[in-house]
Amino acid sequence: MWTIDKDKSWQHLHDTWYWVSRMEGVPQDPHHHAEGNVAIHTRMVLAALEQLSSYQQQEPQQQELLWAAALLHDVEKYSTTEILPDGHITSPGHARRGEMTTRNILYEEIPTPFFIREQIVKLVRYHGLPLWVFDKPDPVKALISASFDVDTQLLSILARADALGRTCTDTADLLYRIDCFEALAKEQRCWGVPRKFATAQAKMNYIMKTNVDPDYVPYPEHGSKVVIMSGLPGSGKDTYVKRYCKDLPMVSPDEIRRKHGIAPTDKSGNGKVIQEAKEQAKIFLRQGNDFVWNATNVTRQMREQLVSLCMTYQAEVKIVYVEVPAAVLFAQNKQREYAVPEKALHQLIRKLEVPSLTEAHQVEYIVSR
Repeated sequence: MWTIDKDKSWQHLHDTWYWVSRMEGVPQDPHHHAEGNVAIHTRMVLAALEQLSSYQQQEPQQQELLWAAALLHDVEKYSTTEILPDGHITSPGHARRGEMTTRNILYEEIPTPFFIREQIVKLVRYHGLPLWVFDKPDPVKALISASFDVDTQLLSILARADALGRTCTDTADLLYRIDCFEALAKEQRCWGVPRKFATAQAKMNYIMKTNVDPDYVPYPEHGSKVVIMSGLPGSGKDTYVKRYCKDLPMVSPDEIRRKHGIAPTDKSGNGKVIQEAKEQAKIFLRQGNDFVWNATNVTRQMREQLVSLCMTYQAEVKIVYVEVPAAVLFAQNKQREYAVPEKALHQLIRKLEVPSLTEAHQVEYIVSR
């Protein structure tokens, strides 16, 4: 069974992990956190988590990943905390940045099985959602979208521990908000499970458009079937393409770059490369031909641009994400004909956003240990 650390004493964690010890010096707004700094709050959250009956009823492995998420949920208050002119303390974006840092920690520093890691990562990312979902422009869509990334039942347990693990005057209101979140999740049939859609097209239609009922089933569209590869250099994307997409024409920005002699660090040149690659893709899309787009595509923004382009032509998109352990990744990268410098590879790992099930009609994870 995976665990973030066999010794869970605070002193050991503080002395072993820099991202724990630096919590000590991060202040919090006394209105919401009169208990003190982030380290004090985190310890209180862990204690509150262990006391929850809903936590105690979980399987041991679920308990371990919840405990890890509680330990890491505010890991990036360290970099985002600021004291405003009026004296209030805020940490904007700490959950989003915490998602990236947690993934990096559990990939490079504490090797963690992929699906356990990503559940912890998403618990960190969404840990505030149960408190603020009704403040979103579309609470139902925010909840349903999140249900594809994170177990909403585990998320509720973490949120309760977060609310109880602090000293504040509005604890009752926080717990009431979490109760409402749970009720909404059950009403929308995504309590502990992803929301089901009649078809993959219905899912994408709901995610990408506004004012759409989640039960609406659009008329089937018939366009290209596109495979978009995603993964770090050396993870095995080329091998996958050769094995499973050998009969498909391929759009490869790397091949275009090499054809024109454009360096990977040439930002202006890379813009031209992507434009040429998109023009190639448009030819296939207009003709309704299937193809594969083979590139790293490690950020959601890059993938969204490609998926949006394909769906403009009524294409069905499958994202294939490929991953190997960090040690294997660096070894395989060195053996590649066009190896990426190690420093650049570390930078790509820090930017990595694993594809969400909401990003395409299908998302497939090819992960090896």
